[in-house]
This record gives sequence, C-alpha cells and structure tokens, in this order.
Amino acid sequence: MALVSGYHHLTMSTHGVQEDYDFYTKALGLYSVKRTVLFDGVLPVYHLYYGSKHGDASTIITTFPFKKPGIFGRRGTNQTRTIMQAIPVGAADYWVDRLNKHGILAAKGERFGLTRVMFAHPCGIPHELVENPDDPRKPIVNEAQGTTAQVAIKGIYGGAVAVMDAAPMEEFLDIGMQFRREGTDANGSMWIVPQNDGLRSVIEIITDRDSPQGTWTLAGGTVHHLAFNTGNEDNQIALKARLEGMGYTDVSEQKDRMYFKSMYMRSPGGAMFELAWTVPEGWAKDEPADAIGRSLVFPPWFADRQAEMEAGLEPAEF
Repeated sequence: MALVSGYHHLTMSTHGVQEDYDFYTKALGLYSVKRTVLFDGVLPVYHLYYGSKHGDASTIITTFPFKKPGIFGRRGTNQTRTIMQAIPVGAADYWVDRLNKHGILAAKGERFGLTRVMFAHPCGIPHELVENPDDPRKPIVNEAQGTTAQVAIKGIYGGAVAVMDAAPMEEFLDIGMQFRREGTDANGSMWIVPQNDGLRSVIEIITDRDSPQGTWTLAGGTVHHLAFNTGNEDNQIALKARLEGMGYTDVSEQKDRMYFKSMYMRSPGGAMFELAWTVPEGWAKDEPADAIGRSLVFPPWFADRQAEMEAGLEPAEF
C-alpha cells in the first residue's frame, strides 16, 4: 500500500515579506491561506501560506521571509533547487507575458517533453510553471488578480533536487518512498508518486557535481523542504518505520504544526523531506473557514510572546 498520496506543501526561506506576498498573490494569483510565524527558534519570522482559496491539498506553497542582516543562503548542489507548479496546456505564453509585465524575467523551456515557464522568486529561488496534460485539478481562478480557468495555476507539480551522486537518492525514492521512475535524460531522472490519474506529484533529480554545497540552514534564498502527504497518522508512522528500517534513522519525532502534524528528515541527496498529514480542523483551527489567511495568528504556546514577536516582524501591507 502506498504511504504517500502526493505533495502536502512546499516551503522556502525567502527574503523580504512584501516582495514575497506580492509575488505569490499578485504575480502568480494565489490566495493567502494562513499568516502566522515560524514555530521553531526564537527569532520573530513570518510563516506565510499561499494556495487555493480554501487551502486545498497539494496547492500550498509556504515561505519564511527571513530578511535578517548578513544572513542569506547559498544555492548549490545537494539541495532542493526548483519549485514547480502545474498550469493548463497552452498557458505558457500567457504566463511569460504576465510575469514579464510584473517585472519578473520569464522564458519558455522544456524538459521531459513538457513545456515550462522558467523564472525566479525575487530572492532568486528558481520557479517553473509546467504545462501538465495529466492534471485533472481545477485551476485556482483569482478574478481579483485577473486569472481565468484557461490559464490559472492548478497547484503543486513538484520540485527539482540537485545532487552530487544520483544513485543513493534514486534508491531512496524507489525503495524508501515507493516512488516510480517515469523518465531519464542527460541531466538526471523524473520520479512520481504512483497514482492512477497520470503524471502528478513529481520529483526531478539533477546531477550537479560542479556547484558548491548548498546551505541547509534557515536562510533567505533557498528551498527549505518538500512536504509529502501521508493522509493520516498511521501512514506517517509506518513510513517513518520503513525509512528507519532502511537505515535512515534521522527521521524526527512528530511535530505539532497546528494545522498538520509533521516529521522531517534529510534525504541522501541533502534535500529535506517532510512527512505530513492535516488535522481534522485544518486551516479553520484558528480562523473562520471562509476567512482563512486574513489575519495574523499565533499558536497558543506563543501567547506570552505575541506582543514581542509582532514588534519584531518586518512591516508589510497584506
């Protein structure tokens, strides 16, 4: 039985709050799903969630806008490199034009036979919009931002991971995560969560022996982790046991993320993976279900620090 059903979310350490919010909501037409703070450590840092209007599974992109003096990540190998979202077939030209009008340099490309729009977040993290003919999800139409069902983003397509040595990473994806190899090219390979509805939930492996080691610390300009959906706690625990039985004993204990429960680990290629499942209340745990993402919320364990943290957060207009 498959223990992973697809992606849960993708998370990055970005830079400025305002540029991050405008990039995802105005340029890409996603909705604000949750505004809270980084649950780990002591620094006051936003944790922003974007996706479909109701925060549907496999649509969520999250960011830590980590604008701190002298702290910036290094993109390189042994690290997740690219964030990818799915768009309807034929929408690439629209997005090239739209992004360039927003001042975001964008161009068309192709890998594994799929047309892509390639561009970057203002902090430099590579992004792609991939024309995926096998994606049955409804587009995330945002009339306020001018997107339509013919062109709007559908949700997560996947992530690209750069590695020095592909073999250990591919063994991990195959035997550990139970993903399926779907393609190979001169630069690496494509793996998917094996579902019955076509090419979705993709990881692309890129062999890169020339770039320096990418940073794994929480610092702007880098992808922090790829989160996969186990659907429930039983699957999460079973996958942890499976990976530990293979020798991957650094899978963390379960962490409470308010809206979901998570475990983390370093994959053999260096990219951090998260195993997550959504709690029954979901995004409505601390906001009305029809008004998620409209206010700044804090977990109960930060109640005594809320005023201090709010004062330390970077100002922004949401």
